[in-house]
Amino acid sequence: MSNRHNPWQNRFFAAVLTTGLAFPAIAEEITAGTVVATVNGEDITLGEMIATAETLPDQYKGLPDDVLFDGILQQLIQQTALSQALEGTPPKRVEVGVRNERRLLRAGAVIEQIAREAVTDDTIRAAYEKRFANAEPSKEYNASHILVKTREEAESIIKELEAGADFADLAREKSTGPSGPNGGALGWFGPGMMVKPFEDAVVAMKPGQISEPVETQFGWHVIKLNETRLKDAPKLEDVRDELKAQLEREALEKAVADITRNAKVVKAEAGKIPPSALRDSSLLD
Repeated sequence: MSNRHNPWQNRFFAAVLTTGLAFPAIAEEITAGTVVATVNGEDITLGEMIATAETLPDQYKGLPDDVLFDGILQQLIQQTALSQALEGTPPKRVEVGVRNERRLLRAGAVIEQIAREAVTDDTIRAAYEKRFANAEPSKEYNASHILVKTREEAESIIKELEAGADFADLAREKSTGPSGPNGGALGWFGPGMMVKPFEDAVVAMKPGQISEPVETQFGWHVIKLNETRLKDAPKLEDVRDELKAQLEREALEKAVADITRNAKVVKAEAGKIPPSALRDSSLLD
């Protein structure tokens, strides 16, 4: 649902916090439709207060409940009174703003429902089984590198290494990459985590081996493969959040495509409305 912060609303809320508002205890059953105040016969409900609270920035959400309650209620009372004071036809900007907000909120409700229905313990486990049940252990690599600007520099470094120079010392001295101060160490990484020329070179190497110069978009690399290991498939709980996000994304993409495809859409005739009209805010006045 919409959780946007309205700067005008924030200033308004900050101002009414200082006024205070006494409100009697409610003995009846409390629901979203519980009326907390009326302004010239127009009800303000608890649900409207809750929705307002959800849009406030964190600096206000941390207030004590009674202060927050009184401040929001006073804000809605004043807004209601101001709204009733509007004379004549509401400005076009108000009309289209209400339509946009209604559209956004209704669409958000559908999105929430789709995402909620897509993610259950069963669907998460099924996604896990599909992705990892028959997965072979993946090979990971631990490597270091020295990054320089030219091939000639890389070849010179290789000669120094062949003559007995220490790889980490040369990396700290000559590497232009962010791993240089750490002796060129890149830590562990798996397939797809490095740019392809770099990965291809590492995959073809044996532990302890030094590569020939390898060119990528970052420059020229001299690579040392330190060691390799096999990594088993992760446990379900370790990837639950990732699988949840995947299920939500796939369900939403399919639903949006299906719903939009089945909608009867009639667009304005091409060329009838110049794209530049989008910047003409005077149309709303």
